[in-house]
Amino acid sequence: MGAKEDLLNKGNEIATFAAGCFWGVEAAFRKVEGVVFTQVGYTGGTLENPTYKEVCTGRTGHAEAVEVVYDPKAVSYEELLDIFWHLHDPTTINRQGPDVGAQYRSSVFYHNESQKDAAFKVKGEIQDSGDYSGDIVTEIVSATEFYRAEEYHQQYFEKQGGHGGCAIKF
Repeated sequence: MGAKEDLLNKGNEIATFAAGCFWGVEAAFRKVEGVVFTQVGYTGGTLENPTYKEVCTGRTGHAEAVEVVYDPKAVSYEELLDIFWHLHDPTTINRQGPDVGAQYRSSVFYHNESQKDAAFKVKGEIQDSGDYSGDIVTEIVSATEFYRAEEYHQQYFEKQGGHGGCAIKF
């Protein structure tokens, strides 16, 4: 059993988000009190065990995504959703900053009906808030198999001393 599974067995919960470059998304969520584990990877596509190189072609259907394991007593799923929507521009389709392609789409991958309901509720609240001039195009879809990215992508910004080319606001 791995670290993620051990943490989930201790009452923590899992959330999965895609918001462009997964390096910045992971870095932002790692700063959130109550987040106990993160990993970057690929989800939402058709190819089993894709590599970064394959995902970058845009032909696998996967999004660069982040799995977030969190303590629901310390941070709610709704709070994570709010952070997610403010990390990136959810009004652009398949693009975040200089990153273009379906692998950089804005997505919430829900793990249960409660997360699904919360995602649609918070999306509506964010849309109605006036924070964005355009429509929020973030997809809200059921979580599928998550494939952990290559080790050099994990905690990338920490490994690079906080530097890297990423449009995420963290």
